[in-house]
Amino acid sequence: MNELIPLMVIVPMMAALLLSAFSKYDKLIKALAFVVALCLPLIPLLSNYGLHYFGGYEPIVDNITNIVYHPAITYSFDFLQQIFIGAVGILTFLVVFIYLTKYKKVSGPYLFLLFMGTAAVTALMLTDDIFHMFVFFEILALAQVGIVAASSIDYSYEMALKYMILGSIGSPMMLLGIGFLLAMTGTVNVTDIVAIVHGGLLNVASPVFLAALGLIFFGWLYASGLPPFHTIKSGIYSKAEPHGAALLQSFTVISMISIVMIMFRIFSSLPIFEVLIVLFSVLAMILGVSLALMQTDFRRMIGFLAVGELGFIGLGIGLGTQFALTAGLFQALNEIVITALLFIGFGAIVNATNEVDTRKLGGLLAYHPKVGIMLLIGGLAMAGVPPLSGFQSKLMLVQASLSCGYPELSILAIMVSIATFVVFVKTFYVMFLRPKPHDLEVVDKEVPKAMVFAMAVLLIIILALGIFPDIVTSGISNYVGGMLL
Repeated sequence: MNELIPLMVIVPMMAALLLSAFSKYDKLIKALAFVVALCLPLIPLLSNYGLHYFGGYEPIVDNITNIVYHPAITYSFDFLQQIFIGAVGILTFLVVFIYLTKYKKVSGPYLFLLFMGTAAVTALMLTDDIFHMFVFFEILALAQVGIVAASSIDYSYEMALKYMILGSIGSPMMLLGIGFLLAMTGTVNVTDIVAIVHGGLLNVASPVFLAALGLIFFGWLYASGLPPFHTIKSGIYSKAEPHGAALLQSFTVISMISIVMIMFRIFSSLPIFEVLIVLFSVLAMILGVSLALMQTDFRRMIGFLAVGELGFIGLGIGLGTQFALTAGLFQALNEIVITALLFIGFGAIVNATNEVDTRKLGGLLAYHPKVGIMLLIGGLAMAGVPPLSGFQSKLMLVQASLSCGYPELSILAIMVSIATFVVFVKTFYVMFLRPKPHDLEVVDKEVPKAMVFAMAVLLIIILALGIFPDIVTSGISNYVGGMLL
């Protein structure tokens, strides 16, 4: 067993507890937070691929059925987990770095929430246990509520409370669905459940099995922010601090793909499963960009665009082929990076103007050209403009839709990308290019260097993935191919 695998969860979790316990010692928690955040992207890079069985309990073979049972909670670490946990680790470091440099006195409880959320999504990516998944799904939801409530933005408490109330509906439904699976299979290990389902030992047409799909699917919609939860998901982004929103959207993407990949392994034999995924993904694409067009608050605009981009991810997964799944997962990686850049960049604008209404902004390119140019590139990447990373993943999704015999989905994906381009170009023009309103006061100070550094790092990743997509797509394709066998 690889002992580094559980450290990916244990390190940020222990750091969260220590930061909260020693929150009175400002210098100590600053140093601890920085060092741990710096280590987070390194652990997955240094770890070997493999499995980790907690408690050392190895799998057991049933001599009658030849089915392998996994009595222990199992973590599985492969290329897919490596790139996504690494991406979240990089983003956590950048967010913590921005936070530590922004405030003279930092909050231990707030850092606790950032690191605990990172630990939760890491566990979601690694776990092969569906109940273990639910436990960290709940921890993640509470961390997200706390990050929003801890912000200094007006009505953040109200938005956090709304999200928590909806979670009190979605989470029990998911748990009930997991309970149904446990009742039918006698196990919560995903690999064991898959073996039972594909081995013909369970009637997939059973009403209980279909009910389990419906309940878990509803919980997944809440976690991912797809309709009908798209409004509340964009809302929590707009009510969090900009650096917090950058991390929150990565939590959403990771929870979305980790849960849906588990569902795909269990329920893919049901034709209705892929239909549901595509249906709600298409709704997210249309509603996301349509609502973004109507926003004057650029934080809500980015929030709705982020929801629309989730639809592209779901589209690839719903099509279900190896190439489509690869495209969807590549799109997920791109969204984490691109949307983080946009949230941080627009956060710099808020820092300089104390204004979020695009109708009251203008002429900012003269004051902050670096931020403006990086935001422009990030927006073009989200819209799918070549040679940026968003173009590569969206091109793959268009090709996947065509190869699956759904040209209408390809046309829709292109139209939504064009609409995203229009939304962003319009917003960029009114904020940066048109004459500055006379009543707009731009704070005469530089954008925090930590923000510029974070945006530059994310921009380099966007350019690298756009020019050399095979860096990740070949590994993702191999992983997906192995899963589909």
